[in-house]
Amino acid sequence: MFSRPSRRVALITVTLLLCALTLALAYANKARCAGGEFYDDGRSVVFDDIKDSDVCYSDIQYLWLGRDIDQHVFPYIHGGITAEGELTGGAVEYPVLSGLLIWLGALGADNDADFLAQSAWLLAPFGLLTVALLVLLTGRTALLWAGGPPLVLYGSHNWDLPVVCTTVAAVYVTTLTRYSVRKRGVLAAIALGVGICLKIYPGIFLLPLLAFVLTSERRDRGPDMRGAALTLGAAVATVVAINLPFMLLGYQGWRASITFQQMRTVDITTNSIWYWGLRRMFDPDYAGEVDFQQVVSVLSPSLLLGAFALALWLGWQRYGETGVYPWIGVGAAMLCAFMVLHKVHSPQYTLWLLPFLILLTLPWPVIGAYLVADLAIGVGVFRYFHALVTGRWVELSESVVQFGVWGRAILLVILFGLFVRAEPRWVRREPPRVPRYEPGTLVPA
Repeated sequence: MFSRPSRRVALITVTLLLCALTLALAYANKARCAGGEFYDDGRSVVFDDIKDSDVCYSDIQYLWLGRDIDQHVFPYIHGGITAEGELTGGAVEYPVLSGLLIWLGALGADNDADFLAQSAWLLAPFGLLTVALLVLLTGRTALLWAGGPPLVLYGSHNWDLPVVCTTVAAVYVTTLTRYSVRKRGVLAAIALGVGICLKIYPGIFLLPLLAFVLTSERRDRGPDMRGAALTLGAAVATVVAINLPFMLLGYQGWRASITFQQMRTVDITTNSIWYWGLRRMFDPDYAGEVDFQQVVSVLSPSLLLGAFALALWLGWQRYGETGVYPWIGVGAAMLCAFMVLHKVHSPQYTLWLLPFLILLTLPWPVIGAYLVADLAIGVGVFRYFHALVTGRWVELSESVVQFGVWGRAILLVILFGLFVRAEPRWVRREPPRVPRYEPGTLVPA
């Protein structure tokens, strides 16, 4: 009979090995599009031939060209963006830490195959650290990360593993009860601040984290305004400290990444409900397309703000019932709203959501259904692009994509409601110690 610590070490070891194997499969899947003969610019000849038909396309390999990555230009410092939205001089469309990772992954590479391989090695430790933290928090449920289809599909697709790791790290530090809530809030805010500098979306989680800190410390003496201020200050300071050198040395290149996202339009590559739903209500001519883009530019952020406010309010109602503000569930619900209502819904966003499916207690049929819908997009969208080029099986491929788009959207709306009321899995594994709460009274500390 093994002791509990021994079982945990064994589980972590097995999970890490499984995750390493899955990451290797993720790279091997994308590497089918790389290698062999190369053009003079380092692009694999096979890439354009099979990237859609064989479903081995990756943003990493694609962006070898077009951002001066192949020229090993240090990002942002000499960059900019044209009036047509084309990035120049080393500017990339991602925040600065992702830009640094891209630059590091390209060092010494002469072609897109080397760039893909080096980037996979660079990203792998973040995937492994993520699963280690998930095991510590949820036990065997972390196997869904280590061996699930999303990691195979998207582990080497884009630069998402580092930002997912920062989000899980933020959750992990808030569970360290040996520290005060203030200290946990500050540490989590620093992790989220780093995440914001990788991909913007961890900024979503700051508001529920602030509500958690505000309501969790010294309840008998009212809201902890100082703790919330320290938490917010830690996040802001982290983001400023990381971005400031780039802003000072190359403001135009730094600003170009933001401008690029602002200028991005809703098209067939965005996989959003806007393209597959609202767009059909407008004429297909140029004027109709302009009107469509303008409507989305207003509707999308407006509905997002409303959904964020709703999630925060639902979290407050849950706080009234339990005495603990469910910042993780509220943050996950806000992420669901972002994925449904933002004008872009890239396939790899599933990696952003997957840790929350693991961290919080949810019905397994819902999780399974979401992974099926995601698989329809992760595979089907590229087969659809291939069908459009060849003219074969277009209707069938389009049906698969629409199943994925609308299936994900419906399930994300369901998850929005489930997340706010879901308990963290580690609470289920330990005796709950929730203070008794009576309406109209303060909850004792």
